[in-house]
Amino acid sequence: MTTHTFMMLPADVETDKMDIDAEFTDLLGEMDLLTQSLDHAVELSEMDPGDGPLSIGFTDLNESLNELEDHDLDALVADLGSKSTTSEESLPVEQQGSDFKDQHNASSQRPEPAAVAESSALQMNEIQTKADKIKLALEKLREAKLIVKVLLSDGSSKTLMVDERQTVREVLDKLFEKTHCDCSVDWSLCETNPALQTARILEDHEYFVESLSAWTRDSENKINFLSRPEKYVLFKDPQVFYMWKNPNTCLQRITDMTKKLVLKESFEGSALIVPDLEGLLYLKEDGKRVWKERYFLLRASGIYYVPKGKTKQLCSDLACFVHFEKVNIYTTENYKQKYKAPTNFCFILKHPCIQKDSQHIHFLCCEDEHTLSLWVNSIRVAKYGTVLYHNYQDALKLACASKPSTHPTANQVRSDHRSLQIQQNDDRVSPKTTRDDEDDLPPDFIPLPPGQSQL
Repeated sequence: MTTHTFMMLPADVETDKMDIDAEFTDLLGEMDLLTQSLDHAVELSEMDPGDGPLSIGFTDLNESLNELEDHDLDALVADLGSKSTTSEESLPVEQQGSDFKDQHNASSQRPEPAAVAESSALQMNEIQTKADKIKLALEKLREAKLIVKVLLSDGSSKTLMVDERQTVREVLDKLFEKTHCDCSVDWSLCETNPALQTARILEDHEYFVESLSAWTRDSENKINFLSRPEKYVLFKDPQVFYMWKNPNTCLQRITDMTKKLVLKESFEGSALIVPDLEGLLYLKEDGKRVWKERYFLLRASGIYYVPKGKTKQLCSDLACFVHFEKVNIYTTENYKQKYKAPTNFCFILKHPCIQKDSQHIHFLCCEDEHTLSLWVNSIRVAKYGTVLYHNYQDALKLACASKPSTHPTANQVRSDHRSLQIQQNDDRVSPKTTRDDEDDLPPDFIPLPPGQSQL
């Protein structure tokens, strides 16, 4: 008979081992999620052009090209660096010759009535021409880094070819040319995540492809071209963010000169000044749908809060909530229903590679829309610094340059000059004002007493 010997471990050692195993398992699961997203980012940067184009926003690229109107397809081909394909010059020489022969044979052997045959030939020619355009576009797209479908506010879309060297500002310039809209500073590219019900305005200095490379392969995220006044509201009304403790009646009397001084002091000085923002916010506990009120303070390095039983007067009592280096800020939609938040004015901070619900997402909730705007825009300043201000200045210059010229035309100058001459002639002919004209003065005019001069 074989005898087995068993060694019993102490109870406390068993408990510690189970806790370590559980924490290690959770850590491995989160690492797997991040690894999948990072692997996708590497695939984007190292993709072989011969494997075909990578598309964002398309379920089937070939099918999407077929759905495009002729003018949109021509614009895409032109954007890809090819010549217009609306004429026969865009087709191969052999095909042009065969098309001419086919048309010649069809004309010589055309049955009666001739109009029906000619209409049929034109329809076939249009179908063949569009097929050639799509074939040419697909060949060019194989050399592209990324093909993006951008959704517009009216429900339509635009197709763009982008590469890793283009910034969001350059992509916006492309859309200005395609949509012929004004170049207002409010126009923005926004990424939306239906899984998390979040949205984020892409900053103008960010590399466009880099922002999209964090998306998973089965992602339902979208890129929208929208007018967002909140994009640069901090630079339009800086007093709201830097003087937020003052009453609203005081803020409303701030002049444009004071606004310029606030911006100059905050962004053009020797050091960046981040809004000294603090206040009560609701914090969602990890893995729970419970929101607890905490007192938060914004600093240049991150967000800090006052733990329960501590005071905000002592810096040593503050606990770090999150640093800004590796997280982006996102606004949310309908979190009152999704996560039982106290209000729908919520925002989250997370790593861009986290595309689904995770314990590493930081949830915060505000009392109202004004408080939400204060925190979101102030955090953007703390994260991006003066770069955000330079983005606004560049966008403002472009908006001013795109406005119609206000200088008078030659006809207007001649007309004004002619009116001036007529007025001068009238002044020479008309008699000077006499004493009798004083009767025409307004009734409330009171002449000064003798011996006093008019001030």
